[in-house]
Amino acid sequence: MKKTMTSNRTAFAGLFSAIVASLCCITPVLALLSGTTGVASTFSWVEPYRPILVGLTVLILGFAWYKKLKPRPQDIDCACDDDKPKFIQSKTFLFLVTIFAGIMLAFPYYSHLLFPNSSVKKKVLYVSENNVGELNYSIQGMTCTGCEAHIENKVNQLQGILEVDANYEKSSALVKYDKGKVTPDEIATAIRKTGYKIIE
Repeated sequence: MKKTMTSNRTAFAGLFSAIVASLCCITPVLALLSGTTGVASTFSWVEPYRPILVGLTVLILGFAWYKKLKPRPQDIDCACDDDKPKFIQSKTFLFLVTIFAGIMLAFPYYSHLLFPNSSVKKKVLYVSENNVGELNYSIQGMTCTGCEAHIENKVNQLQGILEVDANYEKSSALVKYDKGKVTPDEIATAIRKTGYKIIE
């Protein structure tokens, strides 16, 4: 019984560390869904610690599996083997926790898919070449493709945006826009509303 309790705690600890490891990328999606996009970059400070948290998750879940699969010593007069373990103490539960932890650890690689692609709905008829402006913003706080999609989605909601290309690796966002329909201040305001900071 003590062994199953220990492996349950270990499984939950592994799940917790997996969620914390991806918190920097989970927050923008939750912020978009809740309509509080200004808090999207709140946990961007976690990103440098992500490799450590991923390693910790793997170690914790590996230990949980070791405890679960380790052969039990056989007691001669024990009726313990007749008791079936509860679902939360079973290998199936640990397997599901491991799968969910894997999904959480991979979250930064597919989080951009959860953002609506507002640029697809845009229709640009014709813009004079003299009327096309281009801005390159340095942005602090982006940690994954979900952050890129968050900024692109918010800026694309403005009228007159021709193209937005955010890049978390370069900490930048390139915006092409129609000077007659939108101003650089409006674009900067839209980026700031996502919770990311523009570096001047």
